[in-house]
Amino acid sequence: MQVDEKTVRRIARLARIKITDAEAKGLEKELTQILEWVEQLDEVDTTNVEPMTRVVAQKLKTREDKVTDGEMADAVTANAPMTEDHFYVVPKVVE
Repeated sequence: MQVDEKTVRRIARLARIKITDAEAKGLEKELTQILEWVEQLDEVDTTNVEPMTRVVAQKLKTREDKVTDGEMADAVTANAPMTEDHFYVVPKVVE
């Protein structure tokens, strides 16, 4: 895929990057080479390749999903100006 100067300037504007005329010419060549390299990936046969999230298969550690109060309610509310039964007390703001 050939990238022209108009496309380079549009990409720069979308990325909010200010480029000079000289930089635009250089970026034309660089972006064209990058896109040509990406097009090479279409030539690879991946029909029998399983999708994966990492190179080495790894079982993630899990823990039991149970809800707790963290067993430190007193420490959490210690600096609050007003508390009641481990909850913050705030003024009523909605009638």
